[in-house]
Amino acid sequence: MTYTPLKPVLVVEDSAEDFTALGRAFRKHALQNPVLRCEDGDQALDYLLGYGKAVGWPQVLPSIVLLDLNMPGTDGRAVLEVMKTDPRLSYIPVIVFSTSTSATDIDDCYQLGANSYLTKPIEYAALEEKIRITIQYWLESSELPRLL
Repeated sequence: MTYTPLKPVLVVEDSAEDFTALGRAFRKHALQNPVLRCEDGDQALDYLLGYGKAVGWPQVLPSIVLLDLNMPGTDGRAVLEVMKTDPRLSYIPVIVFSTSTSATDIDDCYQLGANSYLTKPIEYAALEEKIRITIQYWLESSELPRLL
């Protein structure tokens, strides 16, 4: 039997505090996939469009992307638009994870091709629960496409 390593989960998050909280929640719910962080949209696009080419970047695409919406520079909308219009990236599930509850932001993300939109909760227990559900649905229950 051939061992196939788990595909990483890519978290695009500019806030170190939010990323730390996400990391704790992933560990609590025993996420087996490696977690990668890109601190902004430009770094995320560099990885996604050039995976396997840059020294130190993973050789594979992520199984899912957890994408912050409002970041300085290239924001989550731009990353989402590039991902969903690029044939090599369009099938990767993108879960927008934002503090914004704006109906316009939510509608825009779905129009750009988001697979899900989750609002970041303020309380850590609620964050943990959203991460548990995300792991259970996207990485344990869903059949994801094989990634190149």
